[in-house]
Amino acid sequence: MSQSSASKQTRASAAGPKVGRLFVLDASGGRVFSMNPVGSDSRNLVTGCRLPDGIAVDTEAGHLYWSDMGVPSRNDGKIERADLDGGNRKTIIPEGATFTPKQIHLDRTNKKLYWSDREGMRVMCANLDGSSMETLIETGRGDADRSNPSNWCVGITVDAQRGHFYWTQKGADNAEHGRIFRAGIGIPAGQTPANRTDVTLLFDGLPEPIDLELDLTNRFLYWTDRGDPPRGNTVNRTRIDGKLQQQIVLGGLMEGIGIALDLPGSRMFVTDLGGSVYSAHLDGSNKQTLAMAQGNLTGIAYAEISSQEK
Repeated sequence: MSQSSASKQTRASAAGPKVGRLFVLDASGGRVFSMNPVGSDSRNLVTGCRLPDGIAVDTEAGHLYWSDMGVPSRNDGKIERADLDGGNRKTIIPEGATFTPKQIHLDRTNKKLYWSDREGMRVMCANLDGSSMETLIETGRGDADRSNPSNWCVGITVDAQRGHFYWTQKGADNAEHGRIFRAGIGIPAGQTPANRTDVTLLFDGLPEPIDLELDLTNRFLYWTDRGDPPRGNTVNRTRIDGKLQQQIVLGGLMEGIGIALDLPGSRMFVTDLGGSVYSAHLDGSNKQTLAMAQGNLTGIAYAEISSQEK
């Protein structure tokens, strides 16, 4: 065994056993907090955020990433990073570099961070330190286009294995103009984020699709929808190979926003603006309320971390 491998093994042994942990954003309280996946041991990690919305966890590097929407009428959004305990907080995407960053996704394979920029009408990515920022999708430009919610990009997830990313454009409130798209990670040669021809429309006419997650083992795409019932305030899924078919697996949310999957545990975790955190099996059964009245909850992430880091 090399000295480097022995050192990594020693650090891993010293870190103790892995435990599951939820990382949650409260937009109204301006905080990032964590809890056990049964709802106990809630701890504030970061406070003084403006409007945190999307979150991702890099367990290998020991970092949390979250988006700050800023003021939606201004170009002042940003993305921040901190250690898993909330320390060493820093801004990696500065104010004005992205308009209103929403949901974010960590591509561990390629060491990239992806996010949807709502009023910026873009899907963007960057290296994990914020460098090499790039626009992948542009659905509009200028105030006239920005006034049309159908141009607003919100959710994001990535299939690094097959070189695809997926995103939502939610449309106006309860207008049933929501859509889900897929495109290749690389922009085709000679094309731009605004005119690329490899964009596939997967679903149209949805109430208000928000956050996305992928189960690449079973080839399912999951999403939350914050629109009106019966199709809204739900968690939905579809198989992404073959014929697409929407399946509502969970309902009764109070404006559903965030979703995170624990695939080894065959369960999902969901947040809503009503302030609740829920768990359920991946098929939507065994729904449980883990926490209530926690503020206006947005993004959620699940991670297996060292018991000494929680």
